[in-house]
Amino acid sequence: MKKQEYIEQDFVIDSLTNSILNTISGDSFQTDVIRLSKQDLKLITKNKAWYFNWKAEYDNIQKEVYKLCIINNINVIQGLLSVSIEKDYVYMNLLESAPFNIGKNKIYEGVAGNLVAYACKISFQKGFDGYVAFTAKSKLIEHYEKTLGAYHFKSQRMIIETKAAKILVEKYFKN
Repeated sequence: MKKQEYIEQDFVIDSLTNSILNTISGDSFQTDVIRLSKQDLKLITKNKAWYFNWKAEYDNIQKEVYKLCIINNINVIQGLLSVSIEKDYVYMNLLESAPFNIGKNKIYEGVAGNLVAYACKISFQKGFDGYVAFTAKSKLIEHYEKTLGAYHFKSQRMIIETKAAKILVEKYFKN
């Protein structure tokens, strides 16, 4: 059996918002997180400046892939999340903001925080008390500790425990 390969995450939490915020107008937009469909794969290719191979994530039956969209606008993907359901926690395989939501000219902020909060929400729904794990790039470990309340476990493994997960879920998913 092939050994699981862990991708070092390098998403940046620009801010924790109640939804996502337009960086130009400051307007807040409510979001929805929906399972990625086969049709969506045409929108998220390397040719369209997406960094990761989302088709491989989608095709892997051990992974669940979700898209973040503004409510009533499900055809514009703001960000993507791939998770695996482990024995007693949720593992974030990949998280990527849409190319237009990265860098100093991004259109929306709060995308990555929203997706991490969704992973925590899944963990609570599965009875895992909000526990989420992921592998971080070394240079971002401190960033994740400060912004997400994640715990640096060992090597580059990060864990979001119940208290921090609850804060994130309550911030983004009030219902």
